[in-house]
Amino acid sequence: MFQKVISHKGFWKSVFSLNLAFAVLFVLFKWAISGFDMDFFSEVNILKFLAGVLIAGFIYGFFVTFGKFRAKLKSKNKVK
Repeated sequence: MFQKVISHKGFWKSVFSLNLAFAVLFVLFKWAISGFDMDFFSEVNILKFLAGVLIAGFIYGFFVTFGKFRAKLKSKNKVK
């Protein structure tokens, strides 16, 4: 089932779009918590911060998309 899900058309596109959405929203929320201060970007090691956010976003996107596509495939198999 795992192989079917990750090879389904649109799976990886959905993972990466959720990854990007998560990363953008997370950075905006963190920046808002700091009061939209531009020093926020100079106080953190930006490469480590962005790498961490993108890795976390990928994990989030993968699990959410996997669950969505798995449920879709399961319901499609029950209908037949």
